[in-house]
Parts: sequence; C-alpha cells; structure tokens
Amino acid sequence: MSVDVSECKVEAALSIVVGKWKPMILRHLELNGTMRFSELKARIPGITQKMLTAQLRELEKEDLVARVVYPQVPPKVEYSLTEHAASLQPILHMMHEWGVAHVKHMRGIEAQRRDQRDEAADGRN
Repeated sequence: MSVDVSECKVEAALSIVVGKWKPMILRHLELNGTMRFSELKARIPGITQKMLTAQLRELEKEDLVARVVYPQVPPKVEYSLTEHAASLQPILHMMHEWGVAHVKHMRGIEAQRRDQRDEAADGRN
C-alpha cells in the first residue's frame, strides 16, 4: 500500500497550535474554563496585549476558542474552549507528556556527553 504524503495533514494540524503562546492559552482555558482577557494575560508571563489579541483571534478563527462580548461599559470579553477544541486536548496532553519525557531524555544524553568529555580530559592529563 502506497502512502500519498500530500494527504498527510500533520502540518495543517500543527500550524494551528504551534508557537510560543497558543499551547499556553489553550492549556489555561482548559484548566480554568472561561476566562477574561486580563486573566489570561496575567497568567501568561511575557505575552504582550497585542500578541495575546492576535493569538486569540487566530484560535477563534480556527474554532478552538469562543469569544463572548458583553454589552456593558467597560466592555467585558470572555474566552473559552469550543466543543471542537475538546478533541484537541488529548493530543496536547500526549504532546506535553512526550515533551516531559524528551527533556528528561536529553538531560540524560547531555550528562553522558559531559561524562565522556570529562573522561577524555582525565585521560589526557
């Protein structure tokens, strides 16, 4: 059976959630439920208002985040995950677990390399 790589939609899926901020935004909305803009901004250190706005708009466009605006002064805007986003959560959890395992793996590799360098340096002395 031949596989048509043009049919692979991994790139399409990753393009929706990759980046420094989108996974954090999705994670906070998953853990905390509906949140206001200011709450999200306070929980994500380093993100600018402009970047948070842009990322939320992209996630909203992809039907992962719902935005509700309440007609009051000052305006109240709340964000939450859509039903469609629920299907993404197990994948993000698996990616998180893989990331934890990978970091641990790489620390082990770095320790082995450091030990090998140390042994080589000791052998020269």
